[in-house]
Amino acid sequence: MGSIITIKENCRKCYACVRNCPVKAIRVHSNYAEVIDDRCIGCGNCVKICSQKAKVIADHVGECRRLLAADNTPIAILGCSHPAFFHDLRSGQLVTGLRRLGFAEVHEGAAGVDLLRDSYRESLEKDQSYPLITTHCPTIVDLIEKHYPQLLKNLIGIVSPMVAIGRFIKSRTTVDTPIVYISSCIAGKFEITAEQTEGAIDCVVSYQELSQMFKGHNLDLKRLGETAFDGISPQRGRLFAISGGPFKAFDIDSEIINQDYLETEGEENAMEIIKDLAAGRISPKVVDIRFCNGGCIGGPGKNNRLTTFSKRNLIIEQHLDHHLYYRTKSTYLADLPLPDFSNTFSNKHKRPKTPSSERLRQILQATDKYKTKDELNCGACGYTTCREHAVAVYRELAVNNMCLPYSLKRLEEEHIKLTQKYELAQHALKQEFGETSIIGNDQRTKDVIKLIHQVGPTPTTVLIRGESGTGKELTARAIHAQSQRSDKPLVTVNCTTLTDSLLESELFGHKKGAFTGAINEKRGLFEAADGGTIFLDEIGDITPKLQAELLRVLDSGEIRSVGGNASTKVDVRLIAATNRNLEEGVTEGWFREDLFYRLNVFTITMPPLRNRLDSLDELLQIFIAKASTRVNKPLTGIEDRAVHAMRQYHWPGNIRELQNIIERAAVLTHDEIIRLENLPVIIGELILQAPEESNHDSLRSQRQKHVNQVEKNLLIRYLREAEGNVSAAARLAEIPRRTFYRMLNRNGLDGTSFKTSSQDEGFLRQKPS
Repeated sequence: MGSIITIKENCRKCYACVRNCPVKAIRVHSNYAEVIDDRCIGCGNCVKICSQKAKVIADHVGECRRLLAADNTPIAILGCSHPAFFHDLRSGQLVTGLRRLGFAEVHEGAAGVDLLRDSYRESLEKDQSYPLITTHCPTIVDLIEKHYPQLLKNLIGIVSPMVAIGRFIKSRTTVDTPIVYISSCIAGKFEITAEQTEGAIDCVVSYQELSQMFKGHNLDLKRLGETAFDGISPQRGRLFAISGGPFKAFDIDSEIINQDYLETEGEENAMEIIKDLAAGRISPKVVDIRFCNGGCIGGPGKNNRLTTFSKRNLIIEQHLDHHLYYRTKSTYLADLPLPDFSNTFSNKHKRPKTPSSERLRQILQATDKYKTKDELNCGACGYTTCREHAVAVYRELAVNNMCLPYSLKRLEEEHIKLTQKYELAQHALKQEFGETSIIGNDQRTKDVIKLIHQVGPTPTTVLIRGESGTGKELTARAIHAQSQRSDKPLVTVNCTTLTDSLLESELFGHKKGAFTGAINEKRGLFEAADGGTIFLDEIGDITPKLQAELLRVLDSGEIRSVGGNASTKVDVRLIAATNRNLEEGVTEGWFREDLFYRLNVFTITMPPLRNRLDSLDELLQIFIAKASTRVNKPLTGIEDRAVHAMRQYHWPGNIRELQNIIERAAVLTHDEIIRLENLPVIIGELILQAPEESNHDSLRSQRQKHVNQVEKNLLIRYLREAEGNVSAAARLAEIPRRTFYRMLNRNGLDGTSFKTSSQDEGFLRQKPS
């Protein structure tokens, strides 16, 4: 069972764990990289290197606390390297602290080294035709069992000192006595779960985890007195943790010029000597290998504030300290047979799949490596060569986009594509909306343009007012183009096109799970417009709740996403537009007064088309040119009769209506001229009803009365058919409900006046007496 856990949501796929894993026991998925237990040797490199804390050691503190709470009180064993970690404490103070936590006894793990001295001596005295490898480093044992099974016969069949002291204590007490080993070795957590050593140690706790337990119990060890160790006092076993310590502790006389006895520490040296032994390039009698630098004092649980040399001195000082107090129980001194310290090892190697040369070539080509010179071997993916990475891809340990040169090239290509799409979108927008310049030579239009030039360069909030179709969005674009934010985004939102909840999510964003359907986190439009401008059209139609949220943004410059708790600072200029009477809304209570004054800082009122007919000819020229391109007809102009009729029309839809009428006429005309017959009938009739220009004003007023009466009659008909249900009437009329309500208000109508008598009787019957 593995002891290194991957926290998927923390993983940022930096591949540092792949680069630093000596056996590549990492499988990369689409959004995280995880440790493969079957390949992991417990060296802890991935834990040390991961800055995002995505790789963590399985927490055994909970298991330790469970043992302490049980009836059978556990025994603690301090690993050989403990003086190098708890360098500011005396060992007796550590013993006191452990006793305060609830441990019945405290032993030194170094005693386990002394217990193995005779076993090692007997093993080395046997005639062997191959080199022997010491087995006290569980990382080295795992490395051989899982990756170099040809060296299994070289492993000395003896348990580690940790297992030895565990077996010894349980042989002198009871098998049920729980034992907790405290060490810097991550691989020790793996070792106690192995079948051959299971039961000797019940739990392995790191030095950091022990420190957390002391802190959780509010124990200040520096202020505690000293307590004696239990068990057997070690002899040379205390030197085991440092470089050269095992040979010294086992009485193995090794000289630097004697090639029969080799000892080495550190990942690089360990991997090299294992490869040499596997290849038969060296043949010493005994090899002592420990994976960590400096021996056990350089393990993953080391104290990084001290150097290897200062920790080595602390170990030697502990060895030379003859004042350590021991209170050894007679049961540990009794002349009884020692337990069996033998060990067996198993082949855990799983032969990996090997790709054919053709399949390898296909994988390399998938990352743009067609020739040998394309294989840069940069190592950014974590593999030494591109071919090693390709083999890992074949074995489903790696993915193609781990290759940095390949990913950078894809990013460059995507950047080019996005740039092209952006340019095409900009071109399409220009064709659709034209430039931001406002067309017109009448005085009212000139006044609007002057206001735009005045307010554009400032950060002031602008409220654009006017009837529908008068060009409020175009005015907002012109203000943005004149501002110092013109190189930043302009985000436009029509507040009437979305429901209240969706509009809030669109404006401010939402967290995952904030509401039904929120399967992913989403940025809001305010955040998307950061640094630029946001244009809120039809702001008079937003609900009081959204009005309050918008007011908070204007006051504080901060937004809070739906379902979120944290606020995000945004720098956005607000331009709003409405065709409603906001002053009336303040009076009637459907629009907040404080928000109105925050929006009404600078107001631009757009004149309706009927009040700027001096610009009609210029507008017609522009719209005919656009329609000619849009419908693919070579239009050259419009006849005078059509223009004269247009001047009689009152234009309730303003500029938008004019543009649509011209496009419709362009479709209908059979030649290059737009004629009166191509215009809507309602406009064509005006020229017949007003033969003289002098009757222009009276005709318009008379016609408006007729139009209003027709509109009112239609509203009454729809309400009757819908039996007073305004929503149903709006659907019959095929217009938005809010628009239908505005038309009812304009004509002084109310849906309740059209309910049927049967409905009224039913209502009366339901009223309480």
